[in-house]
Amino acid sequence: MQRVLLFIIVALAAVALAAPTPRKHRSSHIGTFSAQARGRKGTTRNPLKAMERAYRKYNWSITFITPSGQTFTLGNPDSDGADPAPAPAAPAPTSSASNQDAATLTRTTTAAPAATTSAIAGASEQENGEVSATPEPNESEYLSPVSIGGQTLNLDFDTGSADLWVFSTSLSSSSIGQHAAFDPSKSSTWEDYPGASWQIMYGDGSGASGTVGFDVVEIGGATASRQAVEIATKVSSSFVSDENNDGLLGLGFSKINTIEPQPQKTFFESILPKLDQPVFTADLEDDAAGTYEFGRIDTTKYTGTLHVTPVDSSNGFWEFASTAYSIGGTTYQNSGASTAIADTGTSLLLVDDNVAQAFYAQVQGSQLSRTAGGYVYPCSAQVPDFGVQIGSSGFIATIPGSDITFAEVGQGTCFGGVQGNGGGGIQIFGDVLLKQYFAVFNGGNESFGIAAKSAQVNTKA
Repeated sequence: MQRVLLFIIVALAAVALAAPTPRKHRSSHIGTFSAQARGRKGTTRNPLKAMERAYRKYNWSITFITPSGQTFTLGNPDSDGADPAPAPAAPAPTSSASNQDAATLTRTTTAAPAATTSAIAGASEQENGEVSATPEPNESEYLSPVSIGGQTLNLDFDTGSADLWVFSTSLSSSSIGQHAAFDPSKSSTWEDYPGASWQIMYGDGSGASGTVGFDVVEIGGATASRQAVEIATKVSSSFVSDENNDGLLGLGFSKINTIEPQPQKTFFESILPKLDQPVFTADLEDDAAGTYEFGRIDTTKYTGTLHVTPVDSSNGFWEFASTAYSIGGTTYQNSGASTAIADTGTSLLLVDDNVAQAFYAQVQGSQLSRTAGGYVYPCSAQVPDFGVQIGSSGFIATIPGSDITFAEVGQGTCFGGVQGNGGGGIQIFGDVLLKQYFAVFNGGNESFGIAAKSAQVNTKA
């Protein structure tokens, strides 16, 4: 009897609502935090967690249903990556699209209110800024030091969201754990936002919520003098267990900021008018500290052409078309391709399912693993280079086959950094791709660009 694994993906609506306000370049400041290094293929990485994190973020929950009726769901915030329910292994992918596992998707969105256009407060003169981006021990995210009211926290810079929220002393001691917690009472510049609240809920029931205020936020020299800061008074266990991460700094567009009754501007939008250039750049590294820089494009960090494409910010993301991909140097068209977003807050590269299937059809021994949460293959397999087109530039951004393995999952099996989006209707170009390139996010003309990294070593990080 043929064994069939049916993926039923139910994508729940994002609780997304939208965004108040802030040049010079004389000196840059770089900070870092202590984090244990690990190898790119080290066993400390948890690929199932990486998949859960991505699907949870975009409010997709995925239930694997076997012919016998047993189920296994990705998106459980308390999962430790172990298999909670037994089920037969998924069949190996084939090169024929007709043999792809059946999948259905229902995805709805909640309309977001327009972001406020008036600045609640201006900012004083400030410098551009540069700060380190240090990967967590499992490289699920990159963290950077941020000063809020003179208190330093390590935050995840996330171009796929628009909230600046932090652990706070309003949480219980058990929730704070090893996190740095912001204490508004110890900030002389803190100002409450009476009646304001925020809440981020994900499809699996995890989330965070709390109150809002304004304070001075400084990142590597770039300063917003009155930035909206979301204080967590409740967080789910998935955030509590991520002990290195003290919160999140969204760098998407304020259309998806969740503050009520009035959405507020992101940090980048606040400082934008006073930057030398209306940009921030991401120079992420593999197993090493990279940098984020606000206000200029450091031409020493890349070589060759900067490939730029306009973005559509109407959904709150750095979103663009990606209608072609390459495998082993051969380019293919992706008919009916989903749009793509550049997302520094997602560790993996999630492409349309047909693209992922086509890629792994050329990796001998690959298969879909419900235990790992995605495609796996023998670590000894020859993995071809893989590329995705970046918008209207026509440029194919390529990941060398040697850099596609995300983690070893035991018994000589490896988990790929390229995975399917489960029919989610959007492709997520996360850190597996972005750390291969120097990336430029331009808020002036709303564009995204990437270029090959300079061969020089960044000695400042």
